[in-house]
Amino acid sequence: MKESDRSVFEELTPSLRILMGPGPSNVHPRVLRAMSTPLVGHLDPDFLRIMSEVQALLRQLFKTDNPMTIPMSGTGSAGMETCFCNLLERGDRVLVCVNGLFGERMCDVAGRLGADVSRVEMEWGKPIEPKTVENALKAGKVKIVAIVHAETSTGVRQPLEEISRIAKEHGALFLVDTVTSLAGCNVDVDAWDIDACYSGTQKCLSCPPGLSPVTFSDKAMNALRSRKHKVSSWYLDLSMIERYWGEERFYHHTAPISMIYALREALRLIMEEGLEARFERHRLNHLALAAGLAALEIDFLVDEPYRLPMLNAVKIPDGVNDLNVRKYLLQKFGIELGGGLGPLKGKIWRIGLMGHSSTKQNVVLFLTALNSAVAAEGMKVAPGAAAAAAMEAYSQHDR
Repeated sequence: MKESDRSVFEELTPSLRILMGPGPSNVHPRVLRAMSTPLVGHLDPDFLRIMSEVQALLRQLFKTDNPMTIPMSGTGSAGMETCFCNLLERGDRVLVCVNGLFGERMCDVAGRLGADVSRVEMEWGKPIEPKTVENALKAGKVKIVAIVHAETSTGVRQPLEEISRIAKEHGALFLVDTVTSLAGCNVDVDAWDIDACYSGTQKCLSCPPGLSPVTFSDKAMNALRSRKHKVSSWYLDLSMIERYWGEERFYHHTAPISMIYALREALRLIMEEGLEARFERHRLNHLALAAGLAALEIDFLVDEPYRLPMLNAVKIPDGVNDLNVRKYLLQKFGIELGGGLGPLKGKIWRIGLMGHSSTKQNVVLFLTALNSAVAAEGMKVAPGAAAAAAMEAYSQHDR
C-alpha cells in the first residue's frame, strides 16, 4: 500500500439505523458493553462458569431440561447445519415441510448430506397442514420431520403441537427452526416434544449475529451416538463439542468469547423482563402496527391466526414502488425495511419488530415514515393517519 493511500481508512462510523427488517435487530447498550469486557481464555475458570450460566439461561428460554443446550459458534444457518449433520447419515430419509425460503434451505442442507429428502409443500404465506404431513409419513418410515416455526420469508407462525404428535406416532425425530421466534413468542421444546431445535442470536434475542443456540433431546443425542459413520462436519460435531460444554471441558475449538459475553447479557435482559411480558410486548406492538397499516389500507400476506408478531409480511399496494419506499425510509428516517424473497420479491415488505427493536416509539415512527413514503408514491392517504390509528390501539390496550 502506498503511504498516500492510508488516509482512506478512516475511523469506523456506520450510520445509525433503526433496524425494522427481518434481522438483525437493534442491540441493547448493555449487550454492547458486555462485548467490550476484557477477554479471558476459553478454558479459564471464570469463562467456564459463564458457559454454565449461558446454558442455564438458554434452557429457561427454550423451556427444556435438555443437557445438550448450547450456543454453536456461527449464525443461525450453522445451527441448521448442526442439527442436520449430526442426525442424518447418507441415505437417511427426511421429510421437510416447505412453505418459504428457509424450508427450501433445509432441503438443500439435507440433500448435501446425502439424505433422501421428501417434501410437504404449501403456498408461501400459508401454514403447513398437519394432514399433509400425516399422509406423507404413510408412504414410508422417515428418520426426521423438519419444519420452520417462524418462516422469516413470509411471516407465517406454524402451529407445531399436532405435527409433532404425528411425527412421533411414526417414529420420527422432530426438528424445528426457531431462528425468528425464540424470545419473541412461546417456544416450548419439552411440551412440544421437539428433538432438535436451533435459533439465532440476531433476531428476538437482540444480540449481534454470530451464535446459534441449539438444544438436543436425549432421544436425538442417542441417535447421534448410534451413528454408523462420523459426523460429516468436524467443526459442528456435537459428539466432540459436548465434551467441551459438558463436565469434561475438553478443548474442541476456541469459543467466540466476546459473543458468549454478549449472549449472556442478552439472556439476562430477557429474564429480567420475563418471558410472558416479553411475548406480550411483541404482541401489542404487532397489533398497533396492524392498526396503523389498516389505516393505510395495506394488507397482510398471512391470515390473522398465523401471523408472526415479530415479523410482519404485508402486501405492497398497487402503484407503489418497493425500492423507492425502502430507499425513502432509509435515507430520510434511517429505518431499515425488508423486501420480499423468491416469488414474493417486489410484492411484500417484511417489517421486523424484534427484541430491542420492538417498541412503541419504533412502531409510531415507522408508521409516520411509511405514511409519508407512500404519499410520495402517489397514494391518497391522510397525513398522520397510520400513527393515529396505532396510538388509538395502544390507548385501547391501556384502558
